Amino acid sequence: MSEYQYYEFQALDRPLSREEQEQLRAVSTRARITATSFTNTYNWGDLSGNPRSMVERYFDAHLYVTNWGTHRLMLRLPKQTLDLPAVRPYRLDHHVDAWTTRTHLVLDLTSEDEGGDWIEGADDSLAALIGVRDELATGDLRPLYLAWLSALAAWELEDDDEEEYQTCPEPPVPAGLGELTAPQHALADFLRVDADLLAVAAQASPTAPKEPLRPTKKELAPLIAALPQQEKDALLLRLALGPEPQLRTDLLYRLRGMTAPIAAPGDRSAAHLLDAAHALRTSLGSVQNRSGPKPVADA
Repeated sequence: MSEYQYYEFQALDRPLSREEQEQLRAVSTRARITATSFTNTYNWGDLSGNPRSMVERYFDAHLYVTNWGTHRLMLRLPKQTLDLPAVRPYRLDHHVDAWTTRTHLVLDLTSEDEGGDWIEGADDSLAALIGVRDELATGDLRPLYLAWLSALAAWELEDDDEEEYQTCPEPPVPAGLGELTAPQHALADFLRVDADLLAVAAQASPTAPKEPLRPTKKELAPLIAALPQQEKDALLLRLALGPEPQLRTDLLYRLRGMTAPIAAPGDRSAAHLLDAAHALRTSLGSVQNRSGPKPVADA
């Protein structure tokens, strides 16, 4: 099988200027570059630029897929919508990382599985995942918990130190782990989250609010009406001064306290979750074996 690497970057909050597109052309002469995207597939060679630097400077989302099992998703959000202290409990090893620039927080989520699946023709993958960014910006931390579960399973394969698992605490458990959104299902698949581990984790997850994470016009109207007059005037002034792509994100952040699911403090250890997932997997396997096809009796 030949080498396969797929790189995709998306600019969401603002389009790239012509000068920025020319700067990116210096990174790759073969890439497809538009005012909102940079995509390229490699069957030999590699991207000459640094994806981390490209996200910090130009892009709000990055997807990377290889045929040797690497799945990587990077997301850049304005710092006022998601801060580093909120992300810190979900960081684990090199699989879930986060850092800040002067204006943004960057998440770096990675799944490695050399013997696992890979996505040939991955150009639809980022479109399925991009909704996770808006969910995080409006206070839904389920994507972070899913990334932590993925990292936990990978950590178990890489490190057999039982004492570390016993002392590794569970991060805050967001509401609604048993009822994921479509982007969250896509993220769980992309990061290869173990279904049994997720089922065990969801047992301690509060019920998600009945309201959708993306409020409707009917739900937004009273929330906006309740904003202080001075704050509404400031938002309208920003709108009147010209295009500001981040304005919508800022407003959703301001309203998110009334629409975001809550998170309960995690009180289980990594070892508890891994053992419970193993027990569930074993019990399900036993049930399936007992309910399997019975031998046909001799005539």
